[in-house]
Parts: sequence; structure tokens; C-alpha cells
Amino acid sequence: MVAPPESRPEVLPTDRLLETGVPRPELRSGLRRIDDAANARSVVLLWAWLVGMVALAVWWGNPFGYLVAFVLIGPVYVRFAILMHEAAHKLLFTNKRWNDWVGTWIVAYPAWTPIGLYRRAHFAHHREEFGPDEPDMEFYGGYPCTRRTLRRRLRRDALGISGWKNFSKLLTGLRYPKVRPVVVRILAVQVVLWAASWAATGDVWIYPLLWWLPWMTQWRVLNRLRSIAEHGGLEAGKDRRVTTHHARQSLLARFWLVPYNTGWHLAHHVDMGIPWRNLPRFHEELVRAGYVTDSLTYPSYRALWRALSSA
Repeated sequence: MVAPPESRPEVLPTDRLLETGVPRPELRSGLRRIDDAANARSVVLLWAWLVGMVALAVWWGNPFGYLVAFVLIGPVYVRFAILMHEAAHKLLFTNKRWNDWVGTWIVAYPAWTPIGLYRRAHFAHHREEFGPDEPDMEFYGGYPCTRRTLRRRLRRDALGISGWKNFSKLLTGLRYPKVRPVVVRILAVQVVLWAASWAATGDVWIYPLLWWLPWMTQWRVLNRLRSIAEHGGLEAGKDRRVTTHHARQSLLARFWLVPYNTGWHLAHHVDMGIPWRNLPRFHEELVRAGYVTDSLTYPSYRALWRALSSA
């Protein structure tokens, strides 16, 4: 899955990029600017989407409406994950206290994520993709696989088998004093969400149907598809082009799978200090420098998944 050398020309450094691809200081300051107001708006709009969609389904009271809401919760979870990822990088807000508070209580804990543990593991991922401390090797390893193998993995995700494994692991954390406080906080937030949905709708089953179950099922499918599209089948190396894929971004993919510019993942790995709003601009810098080439770029995510399942 690693692109051949001719797809990875040696073009760095340039007058705008350092030998690692990181922007030079005069360019870096603008690219690393965090838009606090716009990010706050994104968090509010995400919650408004979630609450409004559930409210509409309950108001309609039709099974088809609940099905539509259930399906659309998948992209909601993807957005929670990406905003949590920004907060883990301390790129959600310039004020670090607000960044961590909102990232923890408003984004990560409602989406079942212990952000402190995630941050430590994720920074290990950035230090050396596919290195000895890579936390996500279970996602990235074993590619290319056969299409039958990929379908089996996605089927386990869709049926909640993978989700139950993760849910059980979270509950197991209650046994260990070091992680117990975090697990208790996550479960407490879930109880509040359940109580709020019950009080607002009068139905006890709205929360498990439209929040817990999508996390157990379709979020697993979307998370696997995105993760393998980022790093599946690659290898360790100082050149980020051998550790990270790049695929052309379509509106459909950006809605379902890679919102908030997370599809420009190669640019993120070249400089993880650039917030999501500026990643397309930084990607254009890499293209202009000749660092990212057409032959390095998959025409679509479907083409990338076909290659990942081509064994």
C-alpha cells in the first residue's frame, strides 16, 4: 500500500516549507490561528443537530422517522470524534482551560470517550506512526486484506460485536482505581443524557435507541472505514507520505465520514499544530511544493477501500 518512490519526489525544503514539510515561521503563524468563535459555533450547531433530529423523530412518531434519525446519528458521532480530536490537540479554543473543559464535558464524555487517555495514546500515534507505541495497530495492520475479510470486520462492527467489546472494556475500568474516576464521569454524563431524553420525550427507550445503539453499531463501521483510509496498510517512516494516505474529498464523504476537514489527514500529520479549518489551505501548500502529487492521491475513498481489500 506504500506509494512508489516516483510518487514521492524529494522537493523539500522550499522557500515556504521546512525539510519536514512544516511551514516556515512567516507562513506558520497564519495557518495555526484558531478561530474561537467559529469553533464554538460548530459545537453548538452539532448539539442543535442532534437534539433537533431526535425531537423531530419523536414529534413525527413514525418508525421511518426513527430509522432516519438512527442512521443520521452516525455522522453525528463522527463529528463529536473529530471535535474531540481537535480538543485533544488543544486546537479547539485558544484558552486551554476552555479547550479542555468543552472538549471533555461537552464533546468527549457525551461520546463515550476518555479524552485524557485518548490524548496520550494519540500523541504516541503522532510521534511515530506504526512505531512500537502505536495504539491503533489493530485498525491499520493486516492490509491489504481480502474483500471477504473486510466485509467480516465491517459486519462485526455493524452487528455491535465490536461495540460490545469496547463497552465491556469501558465498564471493566471501574475495577481499577486509576481510571475509575474517568469511567464514573462518563457514565454519569450518559445518565444525565438518558434522564434528559426521558424527561423531554416521556419515553425511556429514546436514549438507548438513538444514542447508545448507534455508538455500538454504525459508529464502529464509520470509524473503521475512516481509520483504514487514513493509515491502513502503510509503514513506519520519517516521510509522512509512507505513513498516511490521501484521497480526494467529495461532499458525500465529507458529510458521512470526514467532516471538519479531517480528510486532509496527510496535511494534519505533516503539521499537527494546524487546526482543522486551515488544513485545506496547508494541503494546497504541499501540492504547490510538489510534496503531494496526483499519483499519490486516491481518486475517491471507494478506490482506496478497494485497494485495501485487494489481497
